[in-house]
Amino acid sequence: MSTFLFTHCMARTERASPRLLCTAAQQKSGQGSEEDQHAEQSAAEKGLAEEKGQLEDQLKEVTDKYKRALADTENLRTRSQKMVEDSKLYGIQRLCKDLLEVADILEKATESVPSEEVSSQKNPHLKNLYDGLVMTDKQMQKVFAKHGLVKLNPDGGQKFDPYEHEALFHAPVEGKEPGTVAVVTKVGYKLHGRTLRPALVGVAKAP
Repeated sequence: MSTFLFTHCMARTERASPRLLCTAAQQKSGQGSEEDQHAEQSAAEKGLAEEKGQLEDQLKEVTDKYKRALADTENLRTRSQKMVEDSKLYGIQRLCKDLLEVADILEKATESVPSEEVSSQKNPHLKNLYDGLVMTDKQMQKVFAKHGLVKLNPDGGQKFDPYEHEALFHAPVEGKEPGTVAVVTKVGYKLHGRTLRPALVGVAKAP
């Protein structure tokens, strides 16, 4: 009886061994497959991370180019607008310079008439001519002012400004501070705040 049981147990053990081996092999194979899958997943994640970084760099580059292009466009628009405005303001600059010569002649003509001759009743024709010149000069100055052209006539004692004045000479002048305008030989003009013609002046200096 004992011999029969031993033989039966050995037979069952021999039949069970291939199954155990197969199960062990499957478990080992499954572990290897999981490792391969994990490696593939890690490689894929690494590739996606690299691709993401490249896309972010490209996006940053495109964004920077867009911002620069936008800034260039805005600068161009601003410059173009400034050019149009300057053209409107200073487009008459050449005409104004020509008219200044006429204004100078009128001013010299009125200054050349002696004041006693004007106030005297002996020569009414001269007085009428003088009054006409004065009225013409005033009207011309009104037209100039209407278009932004104003006379630049520095008062005595005003500090010399190289942007508005042109010094013809420097000389000691009694009662004048050094570096100030002592005498004006020819008035200047400004067009919309920009010096069109500097005033010709003599500048006082220290003795």
